[in-house]
Amino acid sequence: MIRLQNLSIHRGAQRLLEQANLTLHNGWKVGIVGANGVGKSSLFKLLLGELHADAGDLEMPSGITIAHMAQEVAETSRTAIDYILDGDQRLRRIQQQLAVAEEEHQASRIAELHAELESADGYRAESRGHQLLAGLGFAPSDAARRVGEFSGGWRIRLNLARALMSRSDLLLLDEPTNHLDLDAIMWLEQWLRSYPGTLLLISHDRDFLDNVMGHIVHMSAEQLTLYKGNYSAFEHIRAERLSQQQLSYEKQQERVAQIEQFVRRFRAKATKAKQAQSRLKELERMEQIAPAHVDSPFSFSFECSSKLSFPLLSMHKADLGYPDKIILRQVSLNLAPGERIGLLGPNGAGKSTLIKTLVGLISQQSGERQQGEHLKIGYFAQHQLEALDMHASAMLHLQRLSPDASEQELRNFLGSFGFIGDDALDAIGRFSGGEKARLALALIAWQKPNLLLLDEPTNHLDLEVRHALTLALQSFEGALILVSHDRHLLRNTVDQFMLVADGEVTEFKGDLDDYHKWLSQRAKAQQPSAQRDTQPSENRSLNAVERKELKRIQAEQRARLRPLKQKVQQLEKQMESISARLRELESALSDPTLYDSSNKDKLKLLLADQAEQTRQSEQVEIQWLEQLEALEELEQTLTEAES
Repeated sequence: MIRLQNLSIHRGAQRLLEQANLTLHNGWKVGIVGANGVGKSSLFKLLLGELHADAGDLEMPSGITIAHMAQEVAETSRTAIDYILDGDQRLRRIQQQLAVAEEEHQASRIAELHAELESADGYRAESRGHQLLAGLGFAPSDAARRVGEFSGGWRIRLNLARALMSRSDLLLLDEPTNHLDLDAIMWLEQWLRSYPGTLLLISHDRDFLDNVMGHIVHMSAEQLTLYKGNYSAFEHIRAERLSQQQLSYEKQQERVAQIEQFVRRFRAKATKAKQAQSRLKELERMEQIAPAHVDSPFSFSFECSSKLSFPLLSMHKADLGYPDKIILRQVSLNLAPGERIGLLGPNGAGKSTLIKTLVGLISQQSGERQQGEHLKIGYFAQHQLEALDMHASAMLHLQRLSPDASEQELRNFLGSFGFIGDDALDAIGRFSGGEKARLALALIAWQKPNLLLLDEPTNHLDLEVRHALTLALQSFEGALILVSHDRHLLRNTVDQFMLVADGEVTEFKGDLDDYHKWLSQRAKAQQPSAQRDTQPSENRSLNAVERKELKRIQAEQRARLRPLKQKVQQLEKQMESISARLRELESALSDPTLYDSSNKDKLKLLLADQAEQTRQSEQVEIQWLEQLEALEELEQTLTEAES
């Protein structure tokens, strides 16, 4: 159990928590939500011992093991797989002790350590590491690459894999989905749902919170408020509280009117597709939860250019990519006002390539391309944040676009994006990633495009800004192409999906649940070939280094045989002992006099003993089958390797 009692955290003059109370029980999965800057990351630092409370008490179980996802990767020459395995400190400790014992030829100690390695699932450690890498989107060959060879985003993924590899009672994850694509997020959801310890997670991805969390802690007004249920449940409860206020109610009705307007337009556009039905259900739910955001400072919109072309942009049988590498072939696309397309596909399949080609940043390699006379593109991508002038203010960025606009007009517009007072006049170099992303969206909205091309626009945005962005895109009258790992945003802003995979762009007839199934089927289909890729070719002989490595692996496998055989024998003896006891109990229970009223207590004890022995028998048999299967697989592997 984790307990905060009358706890206060101050950062300089800023109060993050003041006399806050919170109790979290073991095994809970808890989402930490709240606006940027309220102190969510500081709460994690408190739990990690990196920050001390200014007042109050923090109670945590003694000996608790904590794993967390670091936001930076220290310089290291280790390979990706070794870096991840380092997260399992018990594994590394046993391996180090085993190396010493083998060097000193301590036979009994070696046997003990192999048994300990077996109990720590150490023989499967490398396999688990490769599974984590695959689940988070790494290629099989990436396992042998040095950590320093990866870009910043992929290093963060390595940190996440390392945290998942750790043996922990408490797992702290701060925005784990920021650097993941949709495929990896879906995989991570499944992994976390089966995590046996206590999970605390900071996230602005509402679908992720809905699918994993059982409790929500809302950080607001220097307090911690615990809600039972997932994010939607929290939002609904909070909405009920807020809707009691008249002013909040009126603002809620304005939001609901916006949604209803979109629903009317959407019903007229698509009523048969499975995605349409999914969207309508989601919009019905949004009508109930919208009041939870009535206190949001964001209320922006994307006005569409008054001049439109039909179509705005089209390409026919186009090859996309580079002269020396075609990524997508024979792409045909026709974008008219009102088109709303979400791009799905594995990481690296070409979604960003398609968007950049539509923008004109990458030249089309072949095929036809036609642009409407009045085409006006609004393009968002993460690299645009780096292109902002860090010495200029948000106001100056807009003034450069429209020198004749009045200061009040610009202030009103920036205020809808949350830049109020001095925030609109300060140099943006001090802005957070979320504030820079808001400014980039504001610059796009100011120019009134008729085609929006958005590549992961929600990275760094908190839940309130994401909600405002969803409403703004729903009301946008131009064409939209969206790449996002935020499923809630996709579900509520696009009418159709296109699948970018295997060098092609095709219509995806289904919703996001169908896409999840498609990913699972694809992974299963690719698994055998991936395994073959990791094996040396049968048609060539091994070189000296490979032969040495093969001998080392075979020696390790032979060393594993002995403790496995001992474990199997031990479990067999245990099964025999339990079976003998069960036979004794059956014999005793067959005595008719046992069922007389005078023997009631004795009968109760015998029946309880029988139930317990039966339970133990089932558990031991399962363990025996697992160990026997592992032993047989190892013996078969050794036989094949040595033949």
